[in-house]
Amino acid sequence: MSKKILILTCMLVVWTIHYINAQNTKISLNSDAGNIDWKVRAQDEVDSNGRKMMSSGYNTSDWVPAVVPGTVFGSYVEAGLEEDPNFGDNAYKVDKSKYDKNFWYRGEFNTPALSDGELLWLNFEGINRKGEIFLNGNRLGLLDGFMDRGKFDITGLINKNGRNVLVVLAYWVGLPVPNYASPTYISSASWDWMPYVPGLLSGITDDVYLSTSREVSMVDPWIRTKVPDKDKGLIELQVELSNNTATEQTGVLKGIIRPGNIEFSKEIKIGGGMQKPFRIEPKDFKQLEIDNPKLWWPNGYGDPNLYTCDLTYTVNGKVSDSKKITFGIKEYSYERVDDVFRIKVNGVPVYAKGGNWGMSEYMLRCRGEEYDLKVRLHKEMNYNIIRNWIGSTTDDEFYDACDKYGIMVWDDFWLNSHKNLPDDVQAFNNNAIEKIKRLRNHPCIAVWCGENEGYPLAPLNDWLRGNVEHFDAGDRWYQDISNNDGLSGSGPWGNFHPNWYFSKYPMMYGFKGKPGWGFRTEIGTAVFTTFESFRKFMPKESWWPRNDMWDKHFFGPQAANASPDKYVGMITENYGKPEGIEDFCRKAQLLNIESNKAMYEGWQHHMWNDASGIMTWMSQSAYPSFVWQTYDYYYDLTGAYWGVKKACEHVHIQWSSADNSVKIINTTLNDVKGLTAKATVYNLNGKEMKKYEQRIDADAKANSVTDLFFMNFVTDNMAYQKKVVASSRSIDAEEAVAVTDGSDGSRWASNYNDNEWIYVDLGERQEISSITLKWEDAHAQAYKLQVSDDAAEWKDVYQNDNSKGKNEEIKIRPVMARYVKMLGLKRATEWGYSLYEFEVYGRNKAKPDLTPVHFLRFELTDNNGDIVSDNFYWRSTVLGDYTALNKMGKAKLSTTSKIETRDNKKFIRATIKNIGSSVAFAVHVQPYRISDGERILPAIMNDNYFTLMQGESKELEIEFDASILPDNNYKLEVVPYNNK
Repeated sequence: MSKKILILTCMLVVWTIHYINAQNTKISLNSDAGNIDWKVRAQDEVDSNGRKMMSSGYNTSDWVPAVVPGTVFGSYVEAGLEEDPNFGDNAYKVDKSKYDKNFWYRGEFNTPALSDGELLWLNFEGINRKGEIFLNGNRLGLLDGFMDRGKFDITGLINKNGRNVLVVLAYWVGLPVPNYASPTYISSASWDWMPYVPGLLSGITDDVYLSTSREVSMVDPWIRTKVPDKDKGLIELQVELSNNTATEQTGVLKGIIRPGNIEFSKEIKIGGGMQKPFRIEPKDFKQLEIDNPKLWWPNGYGDPNLYTCDLTYTVNGKVSDSKKITFGIKEYSYERVDDVFRIKVNGVPVYAKGGNWGMSEYMLRCRGEEYDLKVRLHKEMNYNIIRNWIGSTTDDEFYDACDKYGIMVWDDFWLNSHKNLPDDVQAFNNNAIEKIKRLRNHPCIAVWCGENEGYPLAPLNDWLRGNVEHFDAGDRWYQDISNNDGLSGSGPWGNFHPNWYFSKYPMMYGFKGKPGWGFRTEIGTAVFTTFESFRKFMPKESWWPRNDMWDKHFFGPQAANASPDKYVGMITENYGKPEGIEDFCRKAQLLNIESNKAMYEGWQHHMWNDASGIMTWMSQSAYPSFVWQTYDYYYDLTGAYWGVKKACEHVHIQWSSADNSVKIINTTLNDVKGLTAKATVYNLNGKEMKKYEQRIDADAKANSVTDLFFMNFVTDNMAYQKKVVASSRSIDAEEAVAVTDGSDGSRWASNYNDNEWIYVDLGERQEISSITLKWEDAHAQAYKLQVSDDAAEWKDVYQNDNSKGKNEEIKIRPVMARYVKMLGLKRATEWGYSLYEFEVYGRNKAKPDLTPVHFLRFELTDNNGDIVSDNFYWRSTVLGDYTALNKMGKAKLSTTSKIETRDNKKFIRATIKNIGSSVAFAVHVQPYRISDGERILPAIMNDNYFTLMQGESKELEIEFDASILPDNNYKLEVVPYNNK
């Protein structure tokens, strides 16, 4: 007996045992299950007499092993027939004509043993773009659309004691894609973050499996829940029964809900050949009214508790079919407050913090447990929502992981702001119905959205709204458009200085949406990788300087929305001109931290006072690139990840660089009492500047913002927080008091006229000897400074007819006055006059005691002195100039660590201590395998890019799968920014 025959015989025995002991057990026909030998080949390369390949024994030695689920192109890549498309410009060199066409899939499998009366079903969960299915020469049907499901009774078609030949013709998607080819993966023909994928992701893209039932099958059982109050949960079951026989069947539908072992049963009759729905409701089964249920909550608001319901339908004492449903007891509701959209869960407004997924992976190679990893990383960043952009993630495992980790899903359909309908609106609508029915049991689904940045054209908008109302019973909101109608638009997608996100600038920047922070479904920045990741996909000859190869990975014209030129400019402006690619990557991580943290903190600064949610574009990487990610393609946690993780803490202390205010953001359901907030300022050498320290006791009310205090870095500025009056205010500027808030991050701007003015009321007559004006680029070319005692009669004390703007420190002859005025005479630009700060000083102005760059640390402790939240910032005396960081002395660190194994996971626990005389700034820690020098990735870490003052230490925990480091031999690379 050959080895192959022996294996197949053993498989048949296993299947027989499997089916004797269980009903409706799935047998996977995915390629990794070992039950079928899938091959793939282009239709035009196969013998024109296709009947031959539908017979057992057909020679497929010249076919390519197929990855199922997967794509045609992915199979050729896996077989080594194409160069790694991740590397360099390989993806752009592929001959598209080899894959932009139809392909045959072929495989053979053994017939499992069936007991008397059992039916065998062949199930397909998705073929892109459509697929024609044949078994043993018999055409079973056509699946039309990548979410169209197929379930075929093959009981009478299988070879009872032999091999079965399963053949699928996968039809190419076709061009153009948006929105003509929908339902499909719209970005497959390239976007500004992924390249064109040859074949347009055609293939058997979702699971294939066998299943069994008897006389009656259950179809799409659906559990709905209501939460009239937090102490009561209502459960309703709807299930369609399908009679697979020609005669009426009488059976018992039974369910067991756990936890709680809640049982119900009902006798149900169904006519021959019929399929119809039946309901099990609390009004008939009081046990479905659950007291004190374990509710499902989004991350941070409570535990994402899950229940299971085991369903059976029994006929004549035998189980005809069985299903297991996982669900959460929850109820969504929605509201608009001042035309700002809010999501509510179990009656509570949930402040949404999350990100967009463009794709799980640009070639659909993300499968199974990898989704758990990706979604867990989102949970670790303290997110509570993911937007499934244009519905490009279809795998059940994604939704399972979101259920598990308490991550709500904003789920789009497959349309993108193109003024055209799909070529087949009926297929589109059928797929939309299939999507809703497949996913509606998942508690994570929060919003169904019709179209990205547009309204679905007639008749689809009405159809989609009706589908949600009927097939999801309106339990979730249907949102026509992703960036309007209660939403504040989308964008921008490039980086800004941190103060920008706190100011009114974002309010005016929403693409298509309502001005405001509001609920923003897309906003982002370019996010460059670390050097270790950079060199994995960039050819060495293209490392430096920036070149066209960078654009192949979307750091150039292809990703213009990410403003890569601006990103490079800010690195140079903020941290100094990079000396090479390693220095560029190192400095980029600081920009990543600062801009991404500010993005979320800026929105939280206005939480419930306009702002109700924010989702970054994007939160995970589908292709090795330099834009729109938190962790990169290789799961390296970039600076953006750490900035987001810190900003989105459930109880969080934060500082606004726009107005110097310090606040507590509490996005939990619990009041947190007995807190102490402390602010400490350090100079660049680590010296603690006691003059600026602040401390206050506070309580943080649940799901709200608590104001603490303001940081004052100009203690002898007589204008600080004084009343200000201006002649006008530009619509995109802050109120006039922005010029006296002590921060270079906020600004007043006038209307676009020469004759505009602004004055400060010092509150009483004081001696004035110098005035500082901090201009934005839109400054006054000519202006006067005037003083007054009554704000009616003004005296000139200074005039400048050729101002260069920037920071002007103007000394005048000492004068007594209450009011100080800047009177504009002539603008330097087409805009109005724009001032960050208007400072007024007396004769004895103190000398600056803060170094050009200094550090701010904020700590929130409880009654026991334990840290509830801490936060760290670097600040400069000149907006955005951090180049003094490059002059810091080198830090000296000691590192101790140990490794342990628990539950197939390994944990490295390390202590990093600063034992030198310099500050250890932005310490980056990366574990490596000694065996091959590769990074230990993916890994979950509790912190990184942290700063240690002299004598301070940090406890780190690094968690990863045990299989990544079988020999336990590792090293830790621990490098502060100032040690390069």
